[in-house]
Amino acid sequence: MDAPASEVIKQHLIDPEICIRCNTCEATCPLGAVTHDSRNYVVEVGKCNACMDCIAPCPTGAIDNWRWVPRGKSYSVAEQLLWDELPPELPPTELAVAGVAMPAAPPLANAAMVAADDSAGTHALAQASSAMTPDEPASPSNKFGSTLPPWSAAHAYTNLYGPKAAQSSISATVVGNVRVTKIGRDYDTHHVILDFGVLPFPVLEGQSIGIIAPGLDSQSRPHHARQYSVASARNGERPGYNNLSLTVKRVLQDHQGQAVHGVASNYLCDLQVGDKVQVIGPFGSSFLMPNHPHSNIVMICTGTGSAPMRAMTEWRRRLRQTGKFEGGKLLLFFGARSPEELPYFGPLQKLPKDFIDINFAFSRVPGQARRYVQDVMRERAADLAPLLSDSNTYFYVCGLKSMEQGVLLALRDLALAHGLSWEAVAAALKKEARLHLETY
Repeated sequence: MDAPASEVIKQHLIDPEICIRCNTCEATCPLGAVTHDSRNYVVEVGKCNACMDCIAPCPTGAIDNWRWVPRGKSYSVAEQLLWDELPPELPPTELAVAGVAMPAAPPLANAAMVAADDSAGTHALAQASSAMTPDEPASPSNKFGSTLPPWSAAHAYTNLYGPKAAQSSISATVVGNVRVTKIGRDYDTHHVILDFGVLPFPVLEGQSIGIIAPGLDSQSRPHHARQYSVASARNGERPGYNNLSLTVKRVLQDHQGQAVHGVASNYLCDLQVGDKVQVIGPFGSSFLMPNHPHSNIVMICTGTGSAPMRAMTEWRRRLRQTGKFEGGKLLLFFGARSPEELPYFGPLQKLPKDFIDINFAFSRVPGQARRYVQDVMRERAADLAPLLSDSNTYFYVCGLKSMEQGVLLALRDLALAHGLSWEAVAAALKKEARLHLETY
């Protein structure tokens, strides 16, 4: 029986002022309750059961907003898509409709929603893992990837600057803009360096920032911030300086091949030294690298998903140079359509072989079979499989959403081929914060 329209519910909403449109909430929602248009990400009240799976992965906290409303007056998707800010709280007199008063204590889920059985959460990962076959799509990221940082990760500062932070956006100065792919119309990728002067902007490897492009959108409103992963180490692109770098690909097509003009990407790629850029953030508190001695890092990425991998690699390289890091393997699986489209291809090949184990996968080289990162992972099974059960090994995946299933299936196959229980391995990777997925 349907719940009465007079029932007071706690509706899950996304704050459009804070949201950076990173798609994390939509990607992690197991019910498909999150949707979006070209402007806003919103939650459909009829689908959301307040499972809270989307809360921790959100880098800004925009997802963690709630409003008491009568069910009959809950905010529709169409209404939410038009918002520039969250609506005010409704007064108690409006909530006490038909003699139904607001509950004394806010529940985690709406009263009319079915409470989740605690045991379901415990067994969900194992059930999803065992059901995953090569011909079936993988479960959502939140079923496998951790939303917690490694136990030895450094403390991350987040939301220092932004619409609702103590400080508004911060102005950074462009001190470098270098192309890091060979000349080619559809794979123009730049390494952009931003300097913050004397203003504090602490970031860690794996975090991201928001860039606000100047001008107005098609509706004559200011552009929303676009999210970019930091590509430099925690002590700066130039050691000891208050700066950072980004890896930015000029967007000329969407994922379906339709012609588009990426607002922020084209703006960043065309910046000149001395230009000023509005920045918010930093964001992210889980996709962080381990810091304890002998910790191993396996990095799997495509395209500009290499940004956080470059940051982690550079920090390890600097520690190694100063003799402050004791061992620990670095393995990189890096995919692109061709060597010409792979960012940092030249510099990567100059890194010492005893420092980092680099494996390339190219899918569009004329005369060669297509190879993807998951194919190369299987080729390196003898080296990767033992790391799956090593509590000192951490896996990081960053790139297009389409790569996620292939990587998870490769990890599963590696485990099974070496006599390991994939259910046990997958559960341990998530529980111990050793598998991190950041796909888009």
